[in-house]
Amino acid sequence: MGSQQRLDRNNARLAASLVGYALEVKAEEIMLPERGRRELVRARQIAMYLAHVAMSMSLSRVAFAFERDRSTVAHACHRIEEMRDDAKFDSWLEALEQGIETFSPLLTHLA
Repeated sequence: MGSQQRLDRNNARLAASLVGYALEVKAEEIMLPERGRRELVRARQIAMYLAHVAMSMSLSRVAFAFERDRSTVAHACHRIEEMRDDAKFDSWLEALEQGIETFSPLLTHLA
């Protein structure tokens, strides 16, 4: 695995960990290849959205990092973007984006 792929996987784990902490779900469950229960699907969608938006990862790179199809990531991003119409959800998600932006530069040294 190349350094970019390793960084992408680390970014995905960071997003899953932050979302997992916020939603009281295990990050390992978010990263599982199986679909899982509804809460895990939503948590994974949020983590994929954060990886794409806050970490500027392409949909293809997010798909690789989460072991999903690119179309699944696009669907997830679309769903989360729609949910941002709710002001409370939007501010919650914005706080997560700020958390990602704080920690993701640290990962470049691990790749």
